[in-house]
Amino acid sequence: MSETAGPFDPAIGLLEFDSVAAGIVAGDAMVKSSPVSSLYAGTVHPGRYLILVGGDTAAVEVALQSGATDTVLDYLFLADVHPAVIDAITTPDRAAPMADDALGIVETSTAASAIVAADAGVKAAGVSLLALRLSDDLGGKGYCLFAGTIADVEAAVERALASIESRGRLVGTAIIPRLHPDMWNNLGAELRFNHHIRRGDGAS
Repeated sequence: MSETAGPFDPAIGLLEFDSVAAGIVAGDAMVKSSPVSSLYAGTVHPGRYLILVGGDTAAVEVALQSGATDTVLDYLFLADVHPAVIDAITTPDRAAPMADDALGIVETSTAASAIVAADAGVKAAGVSLLALRLSDDLGGKGYCLFAGTIADVEAAVERALASIESRGRLVGTAIIPRLHPDMWNNLGAELRFNHHIRRGDGAS
């Protein structure tokens, strides 16, 4: 793999397979065919296999072409991915919302579509990408959370929806003009319900 560029600079591609075996075969073909800067692959719920590649735009395109099979459930190619999306994928930390921020939620049936929606949303308006959750503990679904002024959140959600409309992967959306502080505290600490139950840190 190339060592001259950052692992996700400037493009990323993702293939989402409904077969683990097919995904492993495809990942091998992808990394053999193209000098991508990074390749991450593994299983997610519910028995799917994800392959994420990053690096030079042309190299990412070639890798995606080499890995594409009829077992691909969903995919993405972002030639100029927003840094906030990479941060949300690679680090557990989330941006802290302002007390009067609106919240926008976009929920999808695949991880790939959630990433596409998140990238489109943060590029469309001055919002923070609070979270980007992918597949595990979600039955294969994904979702992203936007925070900002109500106008910016509405613009981000609108653009996110437009970016995935043709994919048929939308599960649901919501915009909350002013989220209750107890809900902000829950979202900021940890998004998974079981985590809150174990810690006993729900609203009192």
